[in-house]
Amino acid sequence: MKTGMLGICGILAAAVVATSAIGDGHADKAIEAAVKARQSQMTLYSFNLGILGGMAKGDIEYDADAATAAARNLAALSQLDQSRLWPQGSDNVALGADKTAALPAIWETGSTAGEKGMALASAAIDLEQVAGDGLDALQGAMGAVGKSCGSCHESYRQKNE
Repeated sequence: MKTGMLGICGILAAAVVATSAIGDGHADKAIEAAVKARQSQMTLYSFNLGILGGMAKGDIEYDADAATAAARNLAALSQLDQSRLWPQGSDNVALGADKTAALPAIWETGSTAGEKGMALASAAIDLEQVAGDGLDALQGAMGAVGKSCGSCHESYRQKNE
């Protein structure tokens, strides 16, 4: 009977370890999915900012409809609920710099990442309202968007060397 009980305890212990490993694998997949989703969102930001910035710099001919559409996209993207895209353990130290450029400082006490995100949303909404009103209006509103993006990247994104 004692041997049977040890066997059951061994099976239970193995099941707990297996469940824990499965749980960790699920967490890893969830973190990887979150990183992929947020990087995809950053790619969409970049695409739309490329259009707007190209127009603002004169590299692309100003087109009110295209500017309005890109600014609308940017404003919509900036207002998406990103809370699930930034789980603990999805930084460049935990995952490696080849997986993400997000610095652990994002999750530290006193982080201003959320405020910087709100500043981007506000600037993007302002840009959306004027992007179709002419090149001067677009150029005037681009500064605040660039400043908000740069501010977050300066504090919370690994610098390329």
